[in-house]
Amino acid sequence: MFNPSKEQARLFFIDAWRKRREGGVLTPLETMAADLVERHPEYHEDLQRPDATDRDYPVEAGRTNPFLHLSMHLAIQEQLSIDHPPGIRAAWTALIQTRDEHEAVHLIMEALGEVVWEAQRLGKPLDNDHYLDLIRRHASRTH
Repeated sequence: MFNPSKEQARLFFIDAWRKRREGGVLTPLETMAADLVERHPEYHEDLQRPDATDRDYPVEAGRTNPFLHLSMHLAIQEQLSIDHPPGIRAAWTALIQTRDEHEAVHLIMEALGEVVWEAQRLGKPLDNDHYLDLIRRHASRTH
């Protein structure tokens, strides 16, 4: 399992975005990352800053960490592609019946953030059943 450091993860997005802007050749994973960056113009400046690998994004500052946000997007894409945890693809399908795909991913991201926080706080493994339940609850609501 690949477990990049904070700097490696940030450099991955920075390099993918740089290659996209410069017309370089991207790997399939870099293409996915660059596509995500493209859909988030609010992060373009962040990824082009000279201090991007070292910059902090404290919650108190009221800004989303662009690297965390983009990494969660990639993680969710991977989960959906392999249907892991089992049932996430079905929950996703139900979710996109009521909202656009980008909003749906952000709702899944919210659920993922909640279960990761709970797992860390309780010192327990991630609760996949709770994760899927949170996604299904979003799918059952109209906006």
